[in-house]
Amino acid sequence: MRLRHTAAAVLGALALVVTQSASASAATGDFSYRFVGLDGTPQSATFHDPQGPGCVVLPEVADPASSEPAFAPHNDTDEWVVVFTAPDCTGDSWTLRPHGRPATDRLTLRSVFLTGRK
Repeated sequence: MRLRHTAAAVLGALALVVTQSASASAATGDFSYRFVGLDGTPQSATFHDPQGPGCVVLPEVADPASSEPAFAPHNDTDEWVVVFTAPDCTGDSWTLRPHGRPATDRLTLRSVFLTGRK
């Protein structure tokens, strides 16, 4: 009888751990990009351990009427990332693999989707 109770407790604890780790959906690592600031100087921004899956509009370049797009994204996270040329994850897109090399300045973006695939 004790063996059954012990086995049930172990299985219950294991199910709880698996459920908790599956619900956590943050990437590990950094996603960074460069952009031109309001004063015309080049700047960079980094998301540390970004949450996902979901779309993120880059705040510095969200309005196409008043800003140039961001450029040179670098996905140094453990998740696949899709970058988009327009806000709200629309427009042309490119997929960046986990822990990839920095993209060139020619790759522009205004929004990012962290896919949640590993």
